[in-house]
Amino acid sequence: MRIDLHTHSTASDGTDTPAELVRNAAAAGLDVIALTDHDTTRGHAEAIAALQDLDRDLTLVTGAELSCRLDGISLHLLAYLFDPDEPELLHERELVRDDRVPRARTMVRKLQELGVPITWEQVTRIAGDASLGRPHVATALVELGVVETVSDAFTPEWLADGGRAYAEKHELDPFEAIRLVKAAGGVSVFAHPQAVKRGRVVPESAIARLSAAGLDGIEVDHLDHDAPTRARLRGLAAELGLLPTGSSDYHGSRKSVELGACTTDPEIYGEITRRASGAFPVPGAGGRG
Repeated sequence: MRIDLHTHSTASDGTDTPAELVRNAAAAGLDVIALTDHDTTRGHAEAIAALQDLDRDLTLVTGAELSCRLDGISLHLLAYLFDPDEPELLHERELVRDDRVPRARTMVRKLQELGVPITWEQVTRIAGDASLGRPHVATALVELGVVETVSDAFTPEWLADGGRAYAEKHELDPFEAIRLVKAAGGVSVFAHPQAVKRGRVVPESAIARLSAAGLDGIEVDHLDHDAPTRARLRGLAAELGLLPTGSSDYHGSRKSVELGACTTDPEIYGEITRRASGAFPVPGAGGRG
């Protein structure tokens, strides 16, 4: 059973529509996929509808990747199977969403001041109907030949946390986020906690504090974690009683990562679904999940 619990669609900063993502996941031989767009559940309905047209079994886990900040360090929290209409969590997601446009405008302005010939029209064209984010600004830098890849834009020179063109946005306190996810019947997993290429990461002592506050798991198997980091995180998960997950963090053609590049153990997936009460996995054509 192949399970990928972290993917993105055009509802945030991926390049596959939710329906395309579902079809591509089935074609990649996955059995379970989680749709975890940034701070939004807007793609869920389209993804669920696409399940019914598949010629093989695929189960969809609904979720979102929540933007958080702890002690000045940005971090992401994967929230699975929560009630999307729960008022408190919905309100916080809307605050983050509404802050995206002014934040992107600030990044564009800073890049222009650095001599980059980027325009707001270019960024909005790239984003289309998606929720604006740094990857759309990064894609503009690739189009302009300023950097070679989207990942190259996430450096201190450009868009990384604290970088020359970085702009802050509304972000949740992760302890509050964990509380809100749990109150909405969901399960929380710390995404790529040691992705040092993206900027500063929180210390393991902070992960222990988050665990004590109700965090359910940490994403261990991720392409931004090398082998020693994965081994260390797996040991930390065992020590703290956290569920170790794995996933691709797929963004379509925006990043050179394939669906199913990393996967979650079926027993861990089963425990995630057992803990959730806000929503349930959605089976596709064959109903296996």
